[in-house]
Amino acid sequence: MYELYAFATPNSIKPAILLEELAQPWQLRAVNIRQGEQHGADFLQLNPNGKVPVLVDSDNGAVLSESAAILVYLAEKHGGLLPANGLTRAKVFEQLFFHASGISPAFGQAGFFTRLASEPQPLAQQRFSTEANRLTSLLERQLEKTSWLAGDEYTIADIAHFGWMWRREFAGVSLETQPNLSRWFAAVSARPAVMRAITKLNALIEN
Repeated sequence: MYELYAFATPNSIKPAILLEELAQPWQLRAVNIRQGEQHGADFLQLNPNGKVPVLVDSDNGAVLSESAAILVYLAEKHGGLLPANGLTRAKVFEQLFFHASGISPAFGQAGFFTRLASEPQPLAQQRFSTEANRLTSLLERQLEKTSWLAGDEYTIADIAHFGWMWRREFAGVSLETQPNLSRWFAAVSARPAVMRAITKLNALIEN
């Protein structure tokens, strides 16, 4: 059994999707970041960095943060959605690193400076919005060559990128001029495991 401490965020949706894809039993533990619960003492014992998601594995007592690390851990433990070796495996990690170093920070900062900054900062807004759209175009070009983002098979690389594509409006990113990325997004969104995960996390906002 797994416990996933999460909220309806781009990073939280990733392990939720993978747990559903792997058909593993798990419980969702809500951490309402809008109310600052990620800074509470109990949660900081799980993740001193004060960020969701956090995975607790009751099989061995492991506690793991950082969404990409959680994806790799679950995929390796259960033998799914991650090639075992070779170039195909490296391509998945290439996309995971690209997401963590490029997509996620660009989208997050674009959304912050556009929507949340206390004072307008047009230079920062332009910088990160431009970067978010540039990186999105790289995914579009990749999907001209392959069905999925790391090759011909659906993997945890697709789950990783789906998080911010799911919440792309926060960053001001549109897929209207990205036909390959739109096709990919529709295909991922239609997966039953993805739909179940989204329903569970969206319920945290509704409640």
